[in-house]
Amino acid sequence: MSIKKIGVIGAGTMGQGIAEMLASNGLDVYVIERSEERLTYGKTMIELSLDKQIEKWALTQSEKKQILSRIHMSVSYDCLAGCELVIETITEDLDAKKAVFEQLDLICSPDVILASNTSTLSLTELASVTAHPERVIGLHFIYPVFKIDLVEIVRGLKTSEETFSATKDFVENTIYKKGIMVFESPGFVTSRLICLLINEALHVLEEGVASVEDIDSSMRIGYSFQHGPFEMADRFGLDSVLAALDRMFREYGELKYRPSIVLKKMVRAGHLGVKSGVGFFKYDKDGDRIS
Repeated sequence: MSIKKIGVIGAGTMGQGIAEMLASNGLDVYVIERSEERLTYGKTMIELSLDKQIEKWALTQSEKKQILSRIHMSVSYDCLAGCELVIETITEDLDAKKAVFEQLDLICSPDVILASNTSTLSLTELASVTAHPERVIGLHFIYPVFKIDLVEIVRGLKTSEETFSATKDFVENTIYKKGIMVFESPGFVTSRLICLLINEALHVLEEGVASVEDIDSSMRIGYSFQHGPFEMADRFGLDSVLAALDRMFREYGELKYRPSIVLKKMVRAGHLGVKSGVGFFKYDKDGDRIS
């Protein structure tokens, strides 16, 4: 199946990154949000991302215009009827995601692949609200989408072989990323491992073993991580990390997944990382860390 038109539900951080990446690969992208204000914000952030690439000589003004011309913004789901693939990227709320899939099931024809970018929720449960659960699959992109060449392709209980094969072909031959197959499990591979690293770093901080800066430096310099665990948490969104740990703690029942009290306090204070401008570090409006 040739996939050329793709819907993206949600214009948040992940939705922006996915839409930009898809359009950069020559695909037509239809981005859906709840309000014009959120769509405008999403488009502004995509333009900002492209401008930063122009500043680094990675992109030209002409290429920027071509990419933006392929991204279509709307508050109506109706424009998704002509898409071959739809990717849901809204917040990690099971009921909200179910509502999206129920709506997509009514609009999209049975041969359209319905994917979720969820990092912890059950694809089988999301698929259960559709009439064709065999076409529901997980496509877990990793932030920043444009730079990370890995996608977890997650199979739910009823995901068909045809859906998986078409999705894997799309990932590897259309958007040129490495697709790894994952059978449904809370946190899959990447979120399960990285959230544990972040949580353990928080416990090390709680115990007074080392400072935030030194813990990050130890992993960044000592083990060649692009970012240390605290800056990673800031960039993922502390609320997203907390939600993932909470979900895995409930599902697995193991203490190692119980979120650190420091993380809970940060989220309660509204210190969510890059998205709020302050987390374990401070960030400017472009998402760059302030020394």
